[in-house]
Amino acid sequence: MRKTTKTRLVFTIALVFSTFISLDSAPASGEEPASLLDAREGHLSDLVQLTHGGENAEAYWSPDGRELTFQSTRPPYACDQILRMAAPPADISGEPVLVSTGKGRTTCAYYTADGKRILYSSTHHASAACPTPPDRSQGYVWPIDRNFEIWSALPDGSDLKRVTDNDAYDAESTVCPKDGSVVFTSTRDGDLDLYRMSADGGGIARLTDTPGYDGGAFFSNDCKKIVWRASRPAGTELDDYRKLLGQGLVRPTKLEIWVADVDGHRIRNARQVTQLGAASFAPSFFPSGERILFSSNYGDPKGREFDLWAVNADGSGLERITYSPGFDGFPLFSPDGTRLAFSSNRGNGGTGDTNVFVARWVDSPRTAETDTYMRDIRWLADDAREGRGIGTKGLEESSRYLESRFKEIGIEPAGDGGSYFQRFDAPVAVEAKQVEVTLDGEAVPRSEMEPASFSASTRVEAGVVAAGYGITAPELNLDDYKGIDAKGRIVVVRRFVPSAATGEANERRYGDFRYKAWNAREHGAVGLIVVDAPLVADGETMPGEAPLPALRLDNSLSLATSDAGIPVVTVSRATGSPLLTGSHRASIAVELVHRSEPAVNVVGVIRAGAPDRLPGAVLVGAHYDHIGFGGSSSLSPDSHEPHNGADDNASGTAAVLEVGRLLAQRRAELHRDVYLVAFSGEELGVLGSTAFTRHPPGNLRMEDLVAMLNMDMVGRLRGNALSILGADSAEEWRGLMTPACEKAGLACTLGGDGYGPSDQYPFYAAGVPVLHFFTGVHEDYHKASDDADKINAEGGVRIAALVAHLAEELSARPTRLAYKNLPAPMPRGDARSMGASLGTVPDYAGDGRPGVLLSGVRAGSPAEIAGIRRGDLLVELAGTQIRDINDFMYVLRRAKPGEAAVAVVVRDGQRVPLDVTFGVSQGIR
Repeated sequence: MRKTTKTRLVFTIALVFSTFISLDSAPASGEEPASLLDAREGHLSDLVQLTHGGENAEAYWSPDGRELTFQSTRPPYACDQILRMAAPPADISGEPVLVSTGKGRTTCAYYTADGKRILYSSTHHASAACPTPPDRSQGYVWPIDRNFEIWSALPDGSDLKRVTDNDAYDAESTVCPKDGSVVFTSTRDGDLDLYRMSADGGGIARLTDTPGYDGGAFFSNDCKKIVWRASRPAGTELDDYRKLLGQGLVRPTKLEIWVADVDGHRIRNARQVTQLGAASFAPSFFPSGERILFSSNYGDPKGREFDLWAVNADGSGLERITYSPGFDGFPLFSPDGTRLAFSSNRGNGGTGDTNVFVARWVDSPRTAETDTYMRDIRWLADDAREGRGIGTKGLEESSRYLESRFKEIGIEPAGDGGSYFQRFDAPVAVEAKQVEVTLDGEAVPRSEMEPASFSASTRVEAGVVAAGYGITAPELNLDDYKGIDAKGRIVVVRRFVPSAATGEANERRYGDFRYKAWNAREHGAVGLIVVDAPLVADGETMPGEAPLPALRLDNSLSLATSDAGIPVVTVSRATGSPLLTGSHRASIAVELVHRSEPAVNVVGVIRAGAPDRLPGAVLVGAHYDHIGFGGSSSLSPDSHEPHNGADDNASGTAAVLEVGRLLAQRRAELHRDVYLVAFSGEELGVLGSTAFTRHPPGNLRMEDLVAMLNMDMVGRLRGNALSILGADSAEEWRGLMTPACEKAGLACTLGGDGYGPSDQYPFYAAGVPVLHFFTGVHEDYHKASDDADKINAEGGVRIAALVAHLAEELSARPTRLAYKNLPAPMPRGDARSMGASLGTVPDYAGDGRPGVLLSGVRAGSPAEIAGIRRGDLLVELAGTQIRDINDFMYVLRRAKPGEAAVAVVVRDGQRVPLDVTFGVSQGIR
């Protein structure tokens, strides 16, 4: 049934619609649309009411999803007319537009496949008056008016064309989105059957011929199937059906849902889907074509309560979708499958009005868990939190919020001094307290120069020597220092790379400022000046000058970066170009100040409650900070709004709370303690997790940790696809995660080492097996548009349940995971080593001292053979001072396998020289 008048919309004897009110009236209840959702209607979210009063139903989408057609009875029209209106999220404040003529009665309006026209059925050609209501002396019956014909018009109602023309009922037309053909219901052969015709009305073919009512058909999205409602009367019921049909009537009290395959103008494999013995109607397909939505009064003995239901196309999986009292019907998915239009009595204050609603479809129902998950995300991602940037009041408020949630869940404090907080200082800016450069006695204006963030804070004065691009690359036959005596001099080099070193790898390696500074220092330079003054051949045009690099913190993954050991400045082309020829003298004075802000990790623990406790602990973490109001970290650099980071990473933080809630209920089954940590400072370079690995709070030791499970951006689950990074960090991960993902119904992609730009990184560098759960990047990443309304709460809760299950399983494993020591990544801007290796695993967090802190060494590696140990601080290698990871990499690039050298480490406060022989590089340090 696809009619909406008082006597035709619902079709049980006792169901009667009430009187009409003006469409422009507000909802009588005064309720907001969101409150019109029953708590059990978990598939529906973000409900929007489009009409407000009277009878409004059968809302069908335009192909682009921007508009809906619907039929409505409203003044000055005495019975149903066809209108169209905008659909959310577009502006819905405008008035609906009349499509039909305003005469007769109309029904069943559907856009053509190209969206250019609208099909509907109407009686206006027979009479301008509304048809006479049916004689109800024979019970509850529908009229089957032979004056209904199918018409086509432009969306504004103009260019009206008649599509069908015969003395029979032609109505209930819908359109195949692939070829534009039409399926409709007609009595042209004496029964109520389905027919198919081409878009222009030609080629009409009968699809059904079994006695009974076949109507209200819809195509699947691929047009390979149709679904419809049908009655199959027999015996005296068939006699009654035929008698009424001869009078232009039908008794629609028993209708079931049917489905069939479509083969051109024929159907095959027609089968009955439901066996409900009720009035089921208005079926339509889910986007997949494997499931069906429909309306039914199934389960209501009085037949008054119509709700939306869903069922698989094979008849299994019957599920009730709506619970609102009264009528819910005519469900239809938007073309993209994200929204559902339907008609309902809800929120009418008892008037009986039927209105059109649109809701966002949620694949899995809303639950108490998803509501709590979203409550946490909305609080953290509210504009009032100021984007949770370091130093903002909003981040401090967030730490207190998490403290209160930990207490509420039953997570014990495990931070400093028995609190929930682990405090650390987070560098937020580097500022130049002093920058002075003089060239041949002339001071350089401040606007013409900028210090590097890794510049040493010192003063030097010396002669100037030019060294080309500052590159030493034997494999490229380049040596800008050949014949140059740089010792005790200030070297000036050109920015970027020469044509002989083009290509991404070379540009990243040799164009890197930090490399140029290291190479200058290696050649004895006491200072470095960089200028954008490329060499050009005869006839070439000098390229435009690049802006001076801004002074900002280096938030790369090389957390232990120290200064370069010499002052480094970049100067403008006009200032620096004269230094490339002739004899000059210069002085450089740089003093940099690093400004920090206090920050806190929020740390809790669920103590193991099983009687047979095991040594060690599991850690589950996520970062709760974001990038504040944007700035240089924003991918919308001109935006200065709060970057709320609902996905990044309020989603992970809320998931940690959900994991804590689940495990607190299961503490009696935990054999190891489980730590729950909300890290701060991740966006500035995993600072909070670095602080945790350097100084674990309480009595926890890093070697106690069995595993670290990190959830960063888990709020946008799409297609059940979950990335699990770090699966190569332990031998057992794949064997554990594959069945767990299958059980959770998640399509997991597993792989990768434990490195990467999130909080698992410092833990892996410190020797802990890790996993990073991640639902993927999206267009809102690091933008102000990463808001809570785009979160898939059900997906986030499922991921949290998966992580909770894994944490519980890890707590019960008698043996620890087998940590896999994999090659560490190169610093940002550098290629992997093509020289030699030692087999060390640097601690990329470091401990603040110049040098490279080692978190471990590979078994059988040159480092292990030489006696280098975890915890050593490498400060010199092959006669070169090692101040940070960059220096270390540069030396390894230069070294050759089989060469002998001396490595100097600091151990227990003493310098310890060790003889090493470099090994073959395989990307291993």
